Amino acid sequence: MLELQHVSYSVPEAGGLDILRDVSLSVPDHTLVVLTGPNGGGKTTLAKLIMGLAAPTSGRILWNGEDITRLSITERARRGISYGFQQPPRFKGITVRDLLTMASGDKTLSKDRCCHFLTRVGLCANDYLDREVDTSLSGGEVKRIEIASILARGAQLMIFDEPEAGIDLWSFSRLTETFEQLHAKGSATMMIISHQERIISLADEVVVVGEGKILHRGSADEILPKILSDTLGSCPVLSKGGAAQ
Repeated sequence: MLELQHVSYSVPEAGGLDILRDVSLSVPDHTLVVLTGPNGGGKTTLAKLIMGLAAPTSGRILWNGEDITRLSITERARRGISYGFQQPPRFKGITVRDLLTMASGDKTLSKDRCCHFLTRVGLCANDYLDREVDTSLSGGEVKRIEIASILARGAQLMIFDEPEAGIDLWSFSRLTETFEQLHAKGSATMMIISHQERIISLADEVVVVGEGKILHRGSADEILPKILSDTLGSCPVLSKGGAAQ
């Protein structure tokens, strides 16, 4: 289980600006949680604190009962926590096979195992294993390869920051299928930052983060109307279903 206990984060360089304020959240094992909410509300910061890309100003982060608040990124990765960036890095000179081998920690990783990981994200090993992870690959391909590397690592907690950003509709459809299949297997806990209704609809729980705090929590059916209300509430024309003339 992942637990955040009264977590806050401020930026001293910005005059002590509060990005997160007293956030507490529990995520049970093998669940899929979607973080959503307005840009600048603190979602990505929250995810980075869990991964260790930043350290909280106060509060604690526990993973499987262990306090990991001050552990390094490497130490958290060893405990099964992985992070999928909004814009995954590209590595000229490194092939997909190299990336999967490094992620797995098995220098003798077989082609069959590589095929297993790539197939789970909808890619054919014969088409991708020897390709470099560079600009020749589309955004959707790179993101699916990143997910495959997280699978190869055997991650128990998978965090994805806006995986739909910058990809085409076909790749987005494949990504949502991949998330749905991973969740159905129940082998990992998943936390996805997203604004897309299709991804939100997959969630066991939706957490709306805004103004540095948790605004709403609940099922997709409960939360989607609240999101719509929050989005349109400030505009009397839209909230009444009207249209500009």
